[in-house]
Amino acid sequence: MIRKTLAAGLVALAAFGATPPALGQNLRLALREDPDILDPTLSRTYVGRIVYMGFCDKLFDINAALEPVPQLATGFTWDDPTTLTIKLREGVRFHDGEMMDAEAVRYSLNRHLTMQGSFRRSEMGAVTSIEVVDPLTVRIKLGRPNAAFIATLTDRAGMILSPKAAEAAGRNFGTRPVCAGPMRFVERVAQERIVLERFPEYWDAANIHLNRVTYLPIPDNTVRLANLQSNAVEFGERMEPDDLRSIQRNRSLRGVPVDELGYQGITINIGNGPRANTPMGRDARVRHAFELSIDRAAIVQVVYEGMYTPTRQPVPPASSFHVQGFQPEPRDVGRARALLREAGFTAPVPVELTIPNNPDLRQVGEVIQAMAKEAGFEVTLRASEFASALAGAGRGEFETFLVGWSGRTDPDGNIFSFIHSTGGQNDGRYANPAVDQLLVQARTEQDVARRRDMYRQVMEQALGQDHMRIYLWHRKNVMIHNTRLTGYQPIADGMIRLQGMRLN
Repeated sequence: MIRKTLAAGLVALAAFGATPPALGQNLRLALREDPDILDPTLSRTYVGRIVYMGFCDKLFDINAALEPVPQLATGFTWDDPTTLTIKLREGVRFHDGEMMDAEAVRYSLNRHLTMQGSFRRSEMGAVTSIEVVDPLTVRIKLGRPNAAFIATLTDRAGMILSPKAAEAAGRNFGTRPVCAGPMRFVERVAQERIVLERFPEYWDAANIHLNRVTYLPIPDNTVRLANLQSNAVEFGERMEPDDLRSIQRNRSLRGVPVDELGYQGITINIGNGPRANTPMGRDARVRHAFELSIDRAAIVQVVYEGMYTPTRQPVPPASSFHVQGFQPEPRDVGRARALLREAGFTAPVPVELTIPNNPDLRQVGEVIQAMAKEAGFEVTLRASEFASALAGAGRGEFETFLVGWSGRTDPDGNIFSFIHSTGGQNDGRYANPAVDQLLVQARTEQDVARRRDMYRQVMEQALGQDHMRIYLWHRKNVMIHNTRLTGYQPIADGMIRLQGMRLN
């Protein structure tokens, strides 16, 4: 095992250039996976969001307190509960030299809303019109109030693209993306690297000290750590909890654990094509039995040294919308077996679980496999490259899928798109009209207590009765970087913002 790990590390170092530390401000950043398409309208992956932070600014960002702050916008006002006016920053240029103005914002938001295959449409809610008031003012009309709308614009839905480049490229925009961020896109070699370089005309150029950033997909955590320890990369994102112990005596590395806004869970195919025609897909009692077979705390202890927080819901404990009374049920193998009998199934009940092909999630899959077997399930593990697995999930090419979500500041961003019947990331095609109605009402409700109660009702029905998805735990983002790198700001969304970062 040691020989294999060392060999894998040497292969990675050769592939990514095992050279002395780079001179100048050239940052090499190791990603946990390779992103999907680099088009903010069509993409889904967490690592894609990390890369976007380098080249695609948004109307708003968030600060350490998770509050929206202006980025390409300078401010906003709600003229009434369904009319939002946004003021834009003057003098901003896209990487192709075109000016970023109100028309570019109108174009980008309409693209997010109308483009076939857009994952932003369900996030943005009932936008009825987007008007150019003047070159630096946009007015957005909503069909109904949306308490989460500004929070939505702090992520991909708020990313503004060059209309000229987007029109010319069409659905191929992701191969040569053009935005208005601190870096411009240079090249991408799938599964190997994404390269950005400094954009001199960036509106906030005084805070950008890096000349080049190279993002390197390295799915194997052992190899990522080896690259950090050998100075082949300066930053590793989402490392494993035990890596913090591994680097304690390494004075050139610093570990930064940050609570995450998201979760890890199991998506279940309930109505997305032929692969939904399984015991798990057809019967909530089988799904409940599978959940009862799992001991979340034990998995977290075995795989993650107890650092993560077991959960049954998509909202983390730090959020005011976390439902305190909705906690994981204790593991109960006897009750799980009784539910299978009640549903008319005889053990072993087959379940295929798709898992991203990296070591810790493969280990999670193996632990779930062993636990579920005791309750009468025969779990087959199907390891897949993450972006491919995510694309396949959208097409219904799965039975169950072990997958995470990085999380959003507003609970709507963790819930609506995954649970509403029209949600862009509801890969299992769960549908319950009563739940849909509650989710729409929660978007429009301004009273925090009433809104929290609506989400409680959603969870009790969708998760407590329908068992449409199994939430497992809230993670910590463990970031490790070279001590030569300064200016990194750890924020709970897990993004790596280049502003202020430099190599000494």
